[in-house]
Amino acid sequence: MSKATRTDGYRTEHDSMGELQVPADALWGAQTQRAVQNFPISGRPMPRGFIRALGLVKAAAAEVNAGLELLPAKVGKAIRAAALEVADGRHDAHFPVDVYQTGSGTSSNMNANEVIAMLASNASRQVHPNDHVNLGQSSNDVIPTAIRVSAQLAVVEDLLPALKHLRRTIDRRGKALGKVVKTGRTHLMDAMPLTFAQEFGAWSAQIASAEARLDDTLKRLRRLPIGGTAIGTGINAHPQFGKKVARELSRLAGVTFEAAADRFEGIAAQDDAVELSGQLNALAVALIKIANDLRWMNSGPLGGLGEIELPALQPGSSIMPGKVNPVIPEATVMVAAQVMGHHTAITIAGQTGNFQLNVALPLIAANLIESIQLLSNVSRLLADSAIAGLKVRRDNVDAALARNPILVTALNPIIGYEKAAEIAKRAYKEQRPVLDIAREDSGLSDAELERLLDPAGLTRGGIHAGAGGG
Repeated sequence: MSKATRTDGYRTEHDSMGELQVPADALWGAQTQRAVQNFPISGRPMPRGFIRALGLVKAAAAEVNAGLELLPAKVGKAIRAAALEVADGRHDAHFPVDVYQTGSGTSSNMNANEVIAMLASNASRQVHPNDHVNLGQSSNDVIPTAIRVSAQLAVVEDLLPALKHLRRTIDRRGKALGKVVKTGRTHLMDAMPLTFAQEFGAWSAQIASAEARLDDTLKRLRRLPIGGTAIGTGINAHPQFGKKVARELSRLAGVTFEAAADRFEGIAAQDDAVELSGQLNALAVALIKIANDLRWMNSGPLGGLGEIELPALQPGSSIMPGKVNPVIPEATVMVAAQVMGHHTAITIAGQTGNFQLNVALPLIAANLIESIQLLSNVSRLLADSAIAGLKVRRDNVDAALARNPILVTALNPIIGYEKAAEIAKRAYKEQRPVLDIAREDSGLSDAELERLLDPAGLTRGGIHAGAGGG
């Protein structure tokens, strides 16, 4: 960093555009200060996960450059140590640059370079943010690399474990309720019966599919364009720099990364980030499905379906005493809606690549990280604060099942669709169990009807007019 004059709580720093006043206790320099002044837009700095990734990239770059003898060993060691402090979150207060900044993320890259250079400098060693910390790099390859690193780590460390926890919670509750039969519904109307295990199993399968899609996307997201520098040619970088940085990042992060086969693609296009966002969008759709099923099943307690009772977490109304609402499913729906909004923004941002550079990189980074964090947190909440503690209201479930006229579907192979429809309509009109009406109108014996219309048997599918029937 340059030597600075300190007066009245500020110091004077300079960059290629001239001198600038910077807060005396700030670790950043002139370029970061220009960005702070230029972009007073949202007050929302880049997320922690992204700053962590920047620190890891800078640490790996310093290690590689020192190993290639492009940096003095002591300088490389100092930069690496300072960058790892940044990665660990020890200096987050010194990363003030707004998300809505220069589209390449140059301001955030220089913010990292300046903070790390300040930390790595001492009385006998001046570390320069561009010449040393940014050696062999450009904002144009660092920021796309940091996007991929931060998103990969967030998915592997947070989202996939949260989804596995949600799926296991669903499976555990489904297994415990495996013999409880309930009325199925299509078009929100009564349909053939199924067990709670079957209903919960569909939710579990949705989450398992989301996990598989995310795993597949990560195979492409781990390809890093670092070493491409300004546009992908690798100007001013050692030919082995990109591969070695990817290898060092894998070691530092404990997650596999690799050098992109085509660094031009990784700088100009962010299709893999858009793909990941698409998988998060699909997961959001699945979570809304599960959350809304829970809301419907919990509805009531008297005027709705009343099949389950979710844990009572807080009063549900400021005016209606005793009201309790399904707050966790509602929060889940809102999270999913936000993720869908982020996906739209990321999709538009992904299109904003002209020729050799995408110019909406900070927005892609921030929205990806926030979406992953939101989905990770709400998935655990949905598991622990809703599904794990829900109770089945057997009286309501059994009563609705007994009155379900759609059970008559099982008689179709014997008495035909039209006769079965007449029995169903009469059962509904008279509000009587379909078994009672079938006894009167079907011409079948009680024993045969009880076998054919057994709700538990109907959950197993097949043609019920087979063996033992007629």
